[in-house]
Amino acid sequence: MIGAGGHAKVIVGLLHALGARIEACFDDDATKRGQQILGVPIRSLTELPTEALAVLAIGNNRTRQRLARELPCVWASLVHPTAFVDPSSLIGPGSVVFAGAVIQPDVVVGAHAIVNTAASIDHDGNVGDFVHVAPGCHLAGTVTIDEGAFLGVGVSVVPGRRVGAWATVGAGACVIRDIAPGITVVGVPARPIVASNRGEVTR
Repeated sequence: MIGAGGHAKVIVGLLHALGARIEACFDDDATKRGQQILGVPIRSLTELPTEALAVLAIGNNRTRQRLARELPCVWASLVHPTAFVDPSSLIGPGSVVFAGAVIQPDVVVGAHAIVNTAASIDHDGNVGDFVHVAPGCHLAGTVTIDEGAFLGVGVSVVPGRRVGAWATVGAGACVIRDIAPGITVVGVPARPIVASNRGEVTR
């Protein structure tokens, strides 16, 4: 397991639910050496075995992308025993599906994506690499979430909409129009955040 922050704790819990043996959490933060996460020791990232079977236990999408490219690991995909994933759907390498999540028929989830607790993705959805779908998100049918996008807690996306690459959708927002790449939207309906010339944030 790569990472020893808060997200790592949830990954450890998932692995325990699967009955998996965890060798260690490997992290580059020297202050965490000798500590444990739910009984799993934290070791230096420099000790990571080559071609280890691993998962990136890191919530930040950019950091997950960087480490996936740098580290010589074999990436495991994890699905919590209480999640439902239709057999026709595909989960990419390194991706994680947490407790209570629902993934309906013909969904494609890319590599190193996070489908968090109690999130749902309906039929024919497409979730790109390094996406994070936070707890309680609901994606209707034929929704596309492009690479690296982040959907905050409780986001809803209506059928057929697209969230662009590396965009951020704030917690509780409802997406009823396509979201352009790289922007941040909030609210119901979701609208871009714009900084005024007085330094205030409006939408």
